[in-house]
Amino acid sequence: MCGIVGYIGSRQAPEICINGLRQLQYRGYDLIGLATVQDGQVHVRTATGKPEAMDQLLTSEPLTGTLGIGHSTWSDQGKASAQDAHPHLSSNHRIAVALSGTVENHQELRENLTAAGCEFRSQSAGEVVAQLVQTHYEGDLRAAVCRAMEQMQGRFALAAMAADSPDELVAARRFLPLVVGIGQGEQYIATDMYSIRDETDRVYVLGDDEVALLTAEGIELTDLQMKPVQREPFVIPQPAAADPKDKGDHRHYMHKEIYEQPDVIRNCLAGRLTSPDLPIQLDGLNMTEQDIRDVRQIIFSACGTANHAGMVGGYLMEKLARISCVFELAAELPSRDPVVLPGSMCVGISQSGETNDTLMALRDLKSKGARVISVLNAEDSTIARESDGVLYIHAGKEIGVASTKAYTLQVLTLSMMALHFAEVRGTADPELIRSLKKELLLTPAVIQQLLSREDEVKAVAQKHYDKPDAFFLGRGVNMASAMEGSLKLKETSYIHSEGYSAGEVRHGPVALLQPSMFVVAIAAQGEVYDMMVANLGGLKGRSAPIIAMATDGDTQVPTAGVDPAADASDPTSQPNDMIWLPPTHEFVSPIAATIPLQLLAYHMADMKGEGIDQPRHLTKTVMPE
Repeated sequence: MCGIVGYIGSRQAPEICINGLRQLQYRGYDLIGLATVQDGQVHVRTATGKPEAMDQLLTSEPLTGTLGIGHSTWSDQGKASAQDAHPHLSSNHRIAVALSGTVENHQELRENLTAAGCEFRSQSAGEVVAQLVQTHYEGDLRAAVCRAMEQMQGRFALAAMAADSPDELVAARRFLPLVVGIGQGEQYIATDMYSIRDETDRVYVLGDDEVALLTAEGIELTDLQMKPVQREPFVIPQPAAADPKDKGDHRHYMHKEIYEQPDVIRNCLAGRLTSPDLPIQLDGLNMTEQDIRDVRQIIFSACGTANHAGMVGGYLMEKLARISCVFELAAELPSRDPVVLPGSMCVGISQSGETNDTLMALRDLKSKGARVISVLNAEDSTIARESDGVLYIHAGKEIGVASTKAYTLQVLTLSMMALHFAEVRGTADPELIRSLKKELLLTPAVIQQLLSREDEVKAVAQKHYDKPDAFFLGRGVNMASAMEGSLKLKETSYIHSEGYSAGEVRHGPVALLQPSMFVVAIAAQGEVYDMMVANLGGLKGRSAPIIAMATDGDTQVPTAGVDPAADASDPTSQPNDMIWLPPTHEFVSPIAATIPLQLLAYHMADMKGEGIDQPRHLTKTVMPE
């Protein structure tokens, strides 16, 4: 996701804008830019890299001004080039625009503007918007932005300034998040409200096709026809007492956030699951017991890590609540035009609440009559505002781009939801429900025990981190765990990795097995345990080293597939490398299995010397392509 930070007031804008972008470093980006108006001219500085690169540039090429716009993003034109960084200038250098998102008809607009005599210096859609605003500018910047937006198609947020309007900034959005911050004699623009929380705690959250005119004295909100819009300010929640940007004794945020999981699980459970003998309370669902009984189908839709959490949630919902569940990748759902049956409910999962593909999928399902429930971390997000009910996971700020604690809490929240539905519908053995609630209450202690075994995981990582390829295998509820473990490894270590059902691996992937790769197999006790042991036996004979995850005390998994008669140099003669899991019910095992998988990915990436917290080309919140 692109980051935009704007400022107008009496202080120097460059410092405020750069400090705001600095708050977004955890998202990852390789282009950064800044524009100000000074002495009747728009001045722009762009660089490749992080805020430090801009700091160095401003040392040699200073920039001043009391209004400014900063922007950060990943390059979408191949190798990062400062020429592609925002803000972009119009051809007469009188207007600057910073754009987040996608203008779907930018090529058509570019051709029309070129025919009208505009000259372009880059391939960026942001420059197209700057040129378009210029063609409509007749002394009123807000009106020019409104007219430009009427010609633009897509999902975007933008900020604009003009050399001939030196006392105002304009911000606008369509589908993508944008807020304007309220100050005393100064105002702010931000795509992420937390990037300006050090400056103000009061913001207006813009709606679709709304425009904000900012001056030092105040803010005016209008629609595209410039009719006034009334909006109550939103108060940005205060951070927890502990600063999430403080790594403490940890070298990386990812490691710190793995270790925060016992505490954040307690936060997530609080007020919802307090005793095995009491009903689960999920008030955020905004559903009556009759509403829950009337559900006939649940569609889970998400992206990446959140999709894996949805797979676990759907598995448990079918097993416990006996509701038919469908899993839809959010990026594919709208174009597939799925059938939504009467009594359908959709569960959308997103850490940020702004994941564009998930938002578009939920809107599509809602338009077809589905009730929309979202599982989110960030408050007051676009998805939250458009949902019929919201379950917050209470993970706190997650800075590492590769999700750890948010995933675990998504699984926990969906587990509570499945148990709650089963209780209300009367579809599961009450003793089983009580037992599972008791185990969920014990998960902080289970995770603490797993964290105490980190050195064992690190030793396994040391043996295999230099191999170029990996398979992660699981069955049943832990097929999703295998896919998530694989994703974590490829995100952080750049080891090519694939996650599969262990039963599916024989149907093609087995052809790739060789000694130069490794296999991670989740073989915890449960319904599919015997099948996993049999799968391990077949895999061992293909000579690929196996890292097996099994329940404490297991005697079959360590030697599954081992051939005692094989030569000592033959991999099949060696016992499997083991990662041990505390005993848990099969339905709770995905939470336990997740922790060593996260640690395995972390240590392999660390041993390879990779940028763990900010993997290349990845961003915390994925917006339109």
